[in-house]
Amino acid sequence: MIAPADLAAIVGTTLVVAAVISGVAVLVLRALRRASILLRLGIVVAAAIASIVGGTIAIAQAMYISGHDFVVLAWVIGVAAVVSLGVAAVLGMGLVRTSRTLRNATRAVGDGHVVAATPQDSGEFSALGQELADISRRLAESREEVRMLDESRRELVAWISHDLRTPLAALRAMAEALEDGIAEDPQRYYRQLRSQCDTLSHLVEDLFELSKIQSSSLQLELGPLSLYDLVSDAVADLSPLAALHSVTLNESQDGDLTVLGDARELSRVVHNLLVNAIEHSPAGTSIHVAVREASASTVVLSVIDEGGGIPEEHLGKVFDAGWRGTTARTPRAGVGSGGAGLGLAIVHGIVAAHDGDVSVENTARGCRFDVSLPRFSRVGQAGAATVPS
Repeated sequence: MIAPADLAAIVGTTLVVAAVISGVAVLVLRALRRASILLRLGIVVAAAIASIVGGTIAIAQAMYISGHDFVVLAWVIGVAAVVSLGVAAVLGMGLVRTSRTLRNATRAVGDGHVVAATPQDSGEFSALGQELADISRRLAESREEVRMLDESRRELVAWISHDLRTPLAALRAMAEALEDGIAEDPQRYYRQLRSQCDTLSHLVEDLFELSKIQSSSLQLELGPLSLYDLVSDAVADLSPLAALHSVTLNESQDGDLTVLGDARELSRVVHNLLVNAIEHSPAGTSIHVAVREASASTVVLSVIDEGGGIPEEHLGKVFDAGWRGTTARTPRAGVGSGGAGLGLAIVHGIVAAHDGDVSVENTARGCRFDVSLPRFSRVGQAGAATVPS
């Protein structure tokens, strides 16, 4: 047994030596805080070995260990120190390689590349590599989304510029003819001026509506609405336009179905869908509008036309702002929409604001648009809502 006094002396001496050497090591590490991991790890291991060596020497001298025993102890400590430093060097070089790999991966992410997650020497570094891989993938998806949005925005601006130039050129030509007194039928020119102004007004109104949707500032006044009444009113309003182009509008309903929505905005949805169908329906065809119950909580409005299908690869673009149909569904002139490809994008935004969904699919002779809306429940009350971003 070691006497308490001797044990206290041993522990105290060892603590003093270790504290001094550790303090020096901390100062050195702070001075070399920008040095490599390998060097800093070597300093930590060297400080630990120095603490053991220093404490052993101090205790050996205080307890008068024989020279032979001290030499043996020194060899043991020396061999252990060399092995420890070798292990630390191997570990440090592994950390350096891992650091270099992660640094290269970070640089690749910054350059816009997608990096793959590779196993590293430790769980923490492996998790960091996986996070870098996930970040690179999300950044690539975001860049692609931004690119597509930018391309869509450029196309939209180009299309709208074209749609603005056409009526403006007509207005200018008719105004000059009236001003110069060369218009043979001034009243007809006045009617055409009014028509072109209406076209511009519709386009500006669509742009304003779309800007509210995209900026999440579309305010809804929600309340119980008869969806069939909205359909009947829209059919009545657009029947003369349909008849003008020899298109028949048919409607049907599955009971008196009530939804929770904004009357003005949902009327715009029905109107835009019907105008879109009339635009693409050849003479002598019909458009069917149906309201049915899909479930206890959902009501579906369907608009089915016979204007030819949409290529499958383009179905996902139908509700993009500015997208226009292919040759099979080229809209006819003078139907009544602005022609800027905003109508269906507005439909999608308004329906989304009502927590609903709108979809399109090809049928045997044309297209079918389905709008799903939440059915009115007495639990929900009228109020205001904002379109989600």
